Amino acid sequence: MATTDTTNFNLNLNDLAEEAFARCGTEMRTGYDLKTARRSLNLLTIDWANRGINLWTIEEGTIPLTQGTIAYDLPVDTIDLLEHQVRTGSGTNQQDLTISRISVSTYATIPNKNATGRPVQIFIDRQSGATNSSGVVQSPQVKVWPTPDRSSFYTLVYFRMRRIQDAGNGTNTQDIPFRMLPCLVSGLAYYLSLKIPEATDRIQMLKQDYEEQWLVASSEDREKAPLRLAPREFLY
Repeated sequence: MATTDTTNFNLNLNDLAEEAFARCGTEMRTGYDLKTARRSLNLLTIDWANRGINLWTIEEGTIPLTQGTIAYDLPVDTIDLLEHQVRTGSGTNQQDLTISRISVSTYATIPNKNATGRPVQIFIDRQSGATNSSGVVQSPQVKVWPTPDRSSFYTLVYFRMRRIQDAGNGTNTQDIPFRMLPCLVSGLAYYLSLKIPEATDRIQMLKQDYEEQWLVASSEDREKAPLRLAPREFLY
């Protein structure tokens, strides 16, 4: 018999919820069942963000640096920056120069934060992204030092890890690669088992299955470039 010649299998939210409920030994019957599954799914993907780097959520971005400006907003769904450089010039004259990340403590001890020059250090202020009582969005920010000494010359180039998109409605597929589907279903089943009385005796089994699936999936979702470590020379 011939194969299908297709490789587009995926699960929308309804399919995910039905599979997870089935693993809990029950079935999805009401609109509330779908609502609670969607809520658990959103919490699950937030858990993934806390567990490590999800390679499919890495995005490149740029911020033009302005003379005399220290702080710059990042996209509100930014979790953290993984890499960052200061770019000068363009085309064949373009150069990406290293800029070091420093902690809030180190940034706080800089005597003159308004000193000007080519930025060589960056402090990443990981705000919540929530909206405060004044209607102001608490976007993550970067603060550079020294303060740029010219406009239209320096560009901050970065690679960020963004949030996984929300679960959406019943017809949406999820913002994950296909290889993460088994882990997503296992995690959702475990989360639902904590709320379904009939699934109480399955909680430990479903948790163990989720952790095993996460280990498999996260082991595959990693950088496969060779790692080279070189000793640093110290002068005494």
